[in-house]
Amino acid sequence: MTKFRTKLLFALITLIILVLIGLGLVLGQIFKNFYLDTFNSRIQKESRLLASSIEENGSLRDINPSMIEELSDILDVRITILNDTGNVIHDTESADSLLDVHQKRMINEIGENWDVKDKNKKLVLSGKEYRYYWYPLRKQDNTINGLLIMSAEVDALEKGTGQIWLVLTVSLVLALILIIILGSRITVRYTRPIESATKVAIELAKGNYRARTYEDRLDETSMLSTSINILARNLQEMVTSQEMQQDRLTTLIENMGSALLLIDQRGFVVLTNRTFREFFNLKESELKKVRYHEVIHYQQVNKLVEEIFMTEDRVRRQILLPHRIERKHYEVYGAPIIGQNDEWKGIVVVFHDITELKNLEQMRKDFVANVSHELKTPITSIKGFSETLLDGAMKDEDALKSFLEIILTESDRLQSLIQDLLELSKIEKHGFELSLEKQEVSELVGDVLPILKDRAEKKDITIHTQFESRGEAEIDPYRLKQVFINLISNAIVYTPQGGDVTISITEDRENVHVSIKDNGIGISGEELPRIFERFYRVDKARSRNSGGTGLGLAIVKHIIEAHEGKIEVESEVNKGTTFTVCLHKKFPEHTFGEKSRK
Repeated sequence: MTKFRTKLLFALITLIILVLIGLGLVLGQIFKNFYLDTFNSRIQKESRLLASSIEENGSLRDINPSMIEELSDILDVRITILNDTGNVIHDTESADSLLDVHQKRMINEIGENWDVKDKNKKLVLSGKEYRYYWYPLRKQDNTINGLLIMSAEVDALEKGTGQIWLVLTVSLVLALILIIILGSRITVRYTRPIESATKVAIELAKGNYRARTYEDRLDETSMLSTSINILARNLQEMVTSQEMQQDRLTTLIENMGSALLLIDQRGFVVLTNRTFREFFNLKESELKKVRYHEVIHYQQVNKLVEEIFMTEDRVRRQILLPHRIERKHYEVYGAPIIGQNDEWKGIVVVFHDITELKNLEQMRKDFVANVSHELKTPITSIKGFSETLLDGAMKDEDALKSFLEIILTESDRLQSLIQDLLELSKIEKHGFELSLEKQEVSELVGDVLPILKDRAEKKDITIHTQFESRGEAEIDPYRLKQVFINLISNAIVYTPQGGDVTISITEDRENVHVSIKDNGIGISGEELPRIFERFYRVDKARSRNSGGTGLGLAIVKHIIEAHEGKIEVESEVNKGTTFTVCLHKKFPEHTFGEKSRK
């Protein structure tokens, strides 16, 4: 803004200087012409007056030379008198002067043209200007008797012109100084609001909508400042409102339970929310300038997006996608985004997680089917053997004893199944409480091993323990014993004769990790997401013969989740399986629900 002020002041000063110089030249010429006119008029009047005085005296021979000399000194002119033949009768200057030759030439020219209308001539010699004025001397009969010539050096004119230029120069310099001072103040006064408005406009362009300018006068500049301030306030209100709406929209999108994906018309990912990134295990930095098929590796989703692009119609579909060790059901809704004038802008895809609904629906079906199936075999056995005994086999003591043992075994199996169902129902019940206390996890494992020792010895399985730490944590000992009994029992069941089971305990700053590893039959990748489902068995024949109910891992999962912990599975077919339980050393305080501590 300083450059603008300087340029404006420089332009004004330059214009004023040019005007003053032009005015000085005009005034100088006018003063010079006025001086010459005044000088000519004076000399003419003086020459006429002198001629009249000479004519009154009579003949030219009667002229008094001393009077002519005196008049020449008074008037500061050179007086030359010619007779009617053109000869010089009297001259107030010496004949030896430097001007004598030019004087004679000028006198001859004048003598030859007495009757010309122009009665003055100019002679410039050696940089000096001389003026000649003449007036005819007449007799009483009005005939020309002679000629009066008055000449003078016009040096006073040069002095007057120099004084004029000196006055004009001094006036110009003083005026220029005054104009610079006043111009600076005026330009500062009128450019300061513009400068302030410009700075505010720059701040507004940078996004600082809090900037304001001063409003100190009621003129055009004040109107500019007022307009800038109104604009700034309006922009601030608009941005504040926009930021508020943006925050609300961002909060809504980021915290909505459904996964959201927005794709533009070229197939690039434009917008995702936290639920989407968590499900597809993506980071926000990985979603910049990438197409949807580069980050989504599920063919079902990609085909749905392609279908929307091709048909430009809404699509609703239910799909099943694997997610870590689980499988999740999603109801996917996709729709094209059409702008004004049928402009294609992209598509939006929303993933509604309906896994819980599907699980509940499937749970009802599986429960009826599995409970019916699980109850059918023992009930059939009990009924069959009871009928056989009633038909007369009870009289055979050996058969009676064998059948009663079978009935007892099947009854125990029924009792175990019903007990597991009741236990699972209790764990899943709302308001389920844990009796938490500080205890070493290694101690719990040590308490469990003797219970399972006989099972391991029957299959010649060696149980190894690798306790790198005692693993003290805040846990429910009774529930956690159920977890370890189920996991170690499964490891023994699915490990072949003479195998090994390794139990290791490690800890870090916040968690205790318990791993139970076997070298048994393993679990295929397709079955891993389903192993925590009710009544699901990897090897159905072997697990049923072992007396398992198919509810053990479901109970394990719910107990670990009640502890706010995690359970992970790694397995390879015919090489073995590893279950890893992660427990918090200190139970999280933010956990919802009722937890009792001892």
